[in-house]
Amino acid sequence: MNIETIMNFLCELLTSFGLKILSAIVILFVGSKLIKFIKKWIKKSPKLEKIDQGVRTFLSSFAGISLYIFLFITIAMILGIPTTSFITALASCGVAIGLALQGALSNLAGGIMILIFKPFKVGDYITTSAVSGTVSNITIMYTVLTTPDNKVITIPNGTLTNTVVENYSTVENRRVDLTFTTAYECDVDKVKGVLLDAVRGHEKVLSDPEPFARLTKHGESSLEYTVRAWCKTEDYWDVNFDLIEKVKMEFDKNGIAIPYPQMDVHIDNVK
Repeated sequence: MNIETIMNFLCELLTSFGLKILSAIVILFVGSKLIKFIKKWIKKSPKLEKIDQGVRTFLSSFAGISLYIFLFITIAMILGIPTTSFITALASCGVAIGLALQGALSNLAGGIMILIFKPFKVGDYITTSAVSGTVSNITIMYTVLTTPDNKVITIPNGTLTNTVVENYSTVENRRVDLTFTTAYECDVDKVKGVLLDAVRGHEKVLSDPEPFARLTKHGESSLEYTVRAWCKTEDYWDVNFDLIEKVKMEFDKNGIAIPYPQMDVHIDNVK
Protein backbone atom coordinates (compact mmCIF):
# COMPACT_ATOMS: atom_id res chain seq x y z
CA MET A 1 0.00 0.00 0.00
CA ASN A 2 1.59 3.26 -1.13
CA ILE A 3 1.49 6.68 0.49
CA GLU A 4 -1.10 8.04 -1.94
CA THR A 5 -3.56 5.27 -1.05
CA ILE A 6 -3.08 5.86 2.66
CA MET A 7 -3.61 9.59 2.24
CA ASN A 8 -6.77 9.05 0.22
CA PHE A 9 -8.10 6.68 2.90
CA LEU A 10 -7.35 9.18 5.66
CA CYS A 11 -8.97 12.00 3.71
CA GLU A 12 -12.11 9.98 3.14
CA LEU A 13 -12.19 8.95 6.81
CA LEU A 14 -11.71 12.51 8.04
CA THR A 15 -14.25 13.83 5.58
CA SER A 16 -16.84 11.26 6.57
CA PHE A 17 -16.24 11.64 10.31
CA GLY A 18 -16.03 15.44 9.99
CA LEU A 19 -19.43 15.52 8.33
CA LYS A 20 -20.84 13.41 11.15
CA ILE A 21 -19.36 15.76 13.76
CA LEU A 22 -20.65 18.79 11.87
CA SER A 23 -24.12 17.25 11.60
CA ALA A 24 -24.06 16.38 15.30
CA ILE A 25 -23.11 19.96 16.23
CA VAL A 26 -25.85 21.42 14.02
CA ILE A 27 -28.48 19.05 15.47
CA LEU A 28 -27.29 19.78 19.02
CA PHE A 29 -27.57 23.54 18.43
CA VAL A 30 -30.95 23.41 16.69
CA GLY A 31 -32.31 20.81 19.11
CA SER A 32 -31.29 22.83 22.17
CA LYS A 33 -32.98 25.93 20.79
CA LEU A 34 -36.11 23.96 19.94
CA ILE A 35 -36.28 22.39 23.43
CA LYS A 36 -35.94 25.79 25.09
CA PHE A 37 -38.72 27.13 22.86
CA ILE A 38 -41.01 24.20 23.75
CA LYS A 39 -40.38 24.63 27.49
CA LYS A 40 -41.09 28.36 27.27
CA TRP A 41 -44.22 27.71 25.19
CA ILE A 42 -45.58 25.27 27.79
CA LYS A 43 -45.07 27.86 30.56
CA LYS A 44 -46.35 30.93 28.69
CA SER A 45 -48.78 29.80 25.97
CA PRO A 46 -52.29 31.30 26.27
CA LYS A 47 -53.66 28.00 24.92
CA LEU A 48 -52.58 26.29 28.15
CA GLU A 49 -53.68 29.04 30.54
CA LYS A 50 -56.48 26.84 31.97
CA ILE A 51 -53.88 24.37 33.24
CA ASP A 52 -52.63 24.98 36.79
CA GLN A 53 -49.32 26.86 36.89
CA GLY A 54 -47.68 24.12 38.95
CA VAL A 55 -48.69 21.50 36.38
CA ARG A 56 -47.31 23.65 33.57
CA THR A 57 -43.99 24.01 35.39
CA PHE A 58 -43.82 20.24 35.90
CA LEU A 59 -44.70 19.53 32.25
CA SER A 60 -42.04 21.99 31.13
CA SER A 61 -39.35 20.30 33.24
CA PHE A 62 -40.43 16.80 32.25
CA ALA A 63 -40.58 17.68 28.54
CA GLY A 64 -37.12 19.27 28.74
CA ILE A 65 -35.52 16.19 30.34
CA SER A 66 -37.21 13.77 27.92
CA LEU A 67 -36.31 15.79 24.82
CA TYR A 68 -32.68 16.20 25.88
CA ILE A 69 -32.37 12.43 26.33
CA PHE A 70 -33.87 11.90 22.87
CA LEU A 71 -31.50 14.55 21.44
CA PHE A 72 -28.40 12.86 22.87
CA ILE A 73 -29.52 9.44 21.57
CA THR A 74 -29.99 10.97 18.10
CA ILE A 75 -26.51 12.52 18.19
CA ALA A 76 -25.03 9.19 19.28
CA MET A 77 -26.68 7.49 16.29
CA ILE A 78 -25.28 10.12 13.91
CA LEU A 79 -21.78 9.62 15.30
CA GLY A 80 -22.11 5.88 14.73
CA ILE A 81 -22.30 4.82 18.35
CA PRO A 82 -24.34 1.57 18.56
CA THR A 83 -27.70 2.62 20.00
CA THR A 84 -28.26 -0.72 21.73
CA SER A 85 -25.04 -0.37 23.69
CA PHE A 86 -25.76 3.28 24.34
CA ILE A 87 -29.27 2.64 25.66
CA THR A 88 -28.00 -0.26 27.79
CA ALA A 89 -25.32 1.96 29.30
CA LEU A 90 -27.89 4.70 29.84
CA ALA A 91 -30.21 2.26 31.61
CA SER A 92 -27.35 1.01 33.82
CA CYS A 93 -26.45 4.56 34.71
CA GLY A 94 -30.12 5.24 35.47
CA VAL A 95 -30.27 2.33 37.90
CA ALA A 96 -27.10 3.45 39.65
CA ILE A 97 -28.26 7.04 39.84
CA GLY A 98 -31.67 5.90 41.10
CA LEU A 99 -30.11 3.98 43.97
CA ALA A 100 -27.94 6.95 44.86
CA LEU A 101 -30.80 9.42 44.67
CA GLN A 102 -33.63 7.63 46.43
CA GLY A 103 -34.60 10.79 48.29
CA ALA A 104 -34.71 12.79 45.07
CA LEU A 105 -36.88 10.13 43.43
CA SER A 106 -39.21 10.29 46.42
CA ASN A 107 -39.52 14.02 45.86
CA LEU A 108 -40.14 13.43 42.16
CA ALA A 109 -42.92 10.95 42.91
CA GLY A 110 -44.33 13.37 45.49
CA GLY A 111 -44.36 16.17 42.92
CA ILE A 112 -46.27 13.99 40.46
CA MET A 113 -48.79 13.05 43.18
CA ILE A 114 -49.30 16.70 44.13
CA LEU A 115 -49.83 17.77 40.52
CA ILE A 116 -52.24 14.92 39.80
CA PHE A 117 -54.39 14.99 42.95
CA LYS A 118 -54.00 18.75 43.61
CA PRO A 119 -54.29 18.96 47.42
CA PHE A 120 -53.22 22.57 46.88
CA LYS A 121 -52.27 24.86 44.03
CA VAL A 122 -50.22 28.00 43.45
CA GLY A 123 -51.77 30.85 45.45
CA ASP A 124 -53.26 28.68 48.22
CA TYR A 125 -52.42 29.32 51.88
CA ILE A 126 -51.46 26.04 53.55
CA THR A 127 -50.18 24.80 56.90
CA THR A 128 -48.04 21.70 57.46
CA SER A 129 -46.81 20.20 60.70
CA ALA A 130 -43.88 22.63 60.67
CA VAL A 131 -44.60 25.71 58.53
CA SER A 132 -47.34 27.88 57.03
CA GLY A 133 -47.41 30.07 53.96
CA THR A 134 -48.77 30.85 50.50
CA VAL A 135 -47.76 28.43 47.74
CA SER A 136 -45.71 30.47 45.27
CA ASN A 137 -44.35 27.64 43.11
CA ILE A 138 -44.67 23.86 42.65
CA THR A 139 -41.68 22.33 40.87
CA ILE A 140 -40.90 18.76 39.97
CA MET A 141 -38.93 18.29 43.19
CA TYR A 142 -39.92 21.02 45.64
CA THR A 143 -42.82 23.23 46.71
CA VAL A 144 -42.01 26.84 47.58
CA LEU A 145 -43.98 28.77 50.22
CA THR A 146 -43.92 32.47 51.03
CA THR A 147 -44.72 33.21 54.68
CA PRO A 148 -46.80 36.23 55.82
CA ASP A 149 -43.57 37.94 56.95
CA ASN A 150 -42.11 37.39 53.45
CA LYS A 151 -39.78 34.47 54.11
CA VAL A 152 -39.31 31.86 51.38
CA ILE A 153 -39.55 28.21 52.50
CA THR A 154 -38.64 25.31 50.22
CA ILE A 155 -40.22 21.96 51.13
CA PRO A 156 -39.35 18.62 49.46
CA ASN A 157 -42.42 17.18 47.75
CA GLY A 158 -41.75 13.78 49.32
CA THR A 159 -42.18 15.35 52.75
CA LEU A 160 -45.43 17.08 51.78
CA THR A 161 -47.03 13.89 50.51
CA ASN A 162 -46.28 12.14 53.82
CA THR A 163 -47.61 14.77 56.21
CA VAL A 164 -50.90 16.43 57.04
CA VAL A 165 -51.51 19.57 54.98
CA GLU A 166 -54.24 22.06 55.91
CA ASN A 167 -55.46 24.14 52.95
CA TYR A 168 -57.24 27.35 53.94
CA SER A 169 -57.96 28.52 50.39
CA THR A 170 -59.88 25.60 48.90
CA VAL A 171 -63.36 26.57 50.14
CA GLU A 172 -65.07 29.93 49.69
CA ASN A 173 -66.07 30.54 53.32
CA ARG A 174 -64.25 30.09 56.62
CA ARG A 175 -65.35 30.15 60.26
CA VAL A 176 -63.82 32.48 62.85
CA ASP A 177 -63.71 30.87 66.32
CA LEU A 178 -63.08 33.15 69.30
CA THR A 179 -63.22 32.75 73.09
CA PHE A 180 -64.07 35.57 75.53
CA THR A 181 -64.16 35.53 79.32
CA THR A 182 -66.31 37.48 81.79
CA ALA A 183 -66.75 37.60 85.57
CA TYR A 184 -69.15 35.19 87.21
CA GLU A 185 -71.29 38.15 88.33
CA CYS A 186 -72.12 39.16 84.72
CA ASP A 187 -75.58 38.29 83.40
CA VAL A 188 -75.26 35.44 80.88
CA ASP A 189 -78.07 36.60 78.58
CA LYS A 190 -76.71 40.13 78.51
CA VAL A 191 -73.22 38.91 77.59
CA LYS A 192 -74.59 36.69 74.81
CA GLY A 193 -76.62 39.60 73.45
CA VAL A 194 -73.60 41.93 73.41
CA LEU A 195 -71.48 39.30 71.67
CA LEU A 196 -74.10 38.60 69.00
CA ASP A 197 -74.68 42.31 68.36
CA ALA A 198 -70.93 42.84 67.91
CA VAL A 199 -70.68 39.94 65.47
CA ARG A 200 -73.79 40.80 63.45
CA GLY A 201 -72.71 44.41 63.21
CA HIS A 202 -69.58 43.53 61.26
CA GLU A 203 -70.10 44.09 57.55
CA LYS A 204 -67.94 41.14 56.51
CA VAL A 205 -69.66 38.56 58.73
CA LEU A 206 -72.13 36.36 56.82
CA SER A 207 -75.70 36.03 58.05
CA ASP A 208 -75.90 32.44 56.82
CA PRO A 209 -74.79 30.37 58.66
CA GLU A 210 -76.12 32.23 61.68
CA PRO A 211 -73.48 33.64 64.10
CA PHE A 212 -73.10 31.67 67.33
CA ALA A 213 -72.44 32.88 70.90
CA ARG A 214 -72.87 30.59 73.93
CA LEU A 215 -71.49 30.02 77.40
CA THR A 216 -69.20 27.01 77.00
CA LYS A 217 -67.10 26.69 80.15
CA HIS A 218 -67.01 27.48 83.84
CA GLY A 219 -63.41 28.48 84.41
CA GLU A 220 -61.55 28.78 87.71
CA SER A 221 -62.04 32.55 87.87
CA SER A 222 -64.24 33.38 84.88
CA LEU A 223 -66.98 32.24 82.53
CA GLU A 224 -65.87 31.41 78.99
CA TYR A 225 -68.01 32.19 75.94
CA THR A 226 -67.43 30.80 72.47
CA VAL A 227 -68.19 32.95 69.42
CA ARG A 228 -68.39 31.55 65.91
CA ALA A 229 -68.85 33.67 62.81
CA TRP A 230 -68.61 32.82 59.11
CA CYS A 231 -66.96 35.05 56.52
CA LYS A 232 -65.28 34.89 53.14
CA THR A 233 -61.92 33.14 53.30
CA GLU A 234 -60.05 36.25 52.18
CA ASP A 235 -61.71 38.28 55.00
CA TYR A 236 -60.77 35.87 57.80
CA TRP A 237 -58.04 37.87 59.51
CA ASP A 238 -59.89 41.19 59.19
CA VAL A 239 -62.96 39.70 60.91
CA ASN A 240 -60.82 37.92 63.53
CA PHE A 241 -58.97 41.02 64.73
CA ASP A 242 -61.93 43.38 64.30
CA LEU A 243 -64.16 41.23 66.52
CA ILE A 244 -61.51 41.00 69.24
CA GLU A 245 -61.30 44.80 69.35
CA LYS A 246 -65.05 45.35 68.98
CA VAL A 247 -66.00 42.95 71.80
CA LYS A 248 -63.56 44.62 74.21
CA MET A 249 -65.09 48.03 73.47
CA GLU A 250 -68.66 46.68 73.81
CA PHE A 251 -67.82 45.00 77.12
CA ASP A 252 -66.46 48.29 78.46
CA LYS A 253 -69.53 50.18 77.20
CA ASN A 254 -71.96 47.74 78.82
CA GLY A 255 -70.10 47.33 82.10
CA ILE A 256 -69.16 43.71 81.50
CA ALA A 257 -66.03 42.87 83.48
CA ILE A 258 -63.18 40.79 82.13
CA PRO A 259 -61.61 39.27 85.27
CA TYR A 260 -57.97 38.74 86.01
CA PRO A 261 -56.84 35.34 87.31
CA GLN A 262 -57.23 35.41 91.08
CA MET A 263 -56.66 33.19 94.06
CA ASP A 264 -58.31 33.35 97.47
CA VAL A 265 -55.94 32.64 100.34
CA HIS A 266 -57.38 31.76 103.76
CA ILE A 267 -55.07 31.90 106.79
CA ASP A 268 -56.04 30.03 109.88
CA ASN A 269 -54.46 31.11 113.15
CA VAL A 270 -53.21 28.01 114.82
CA LYS A 271 -52.54 28.39 118.54
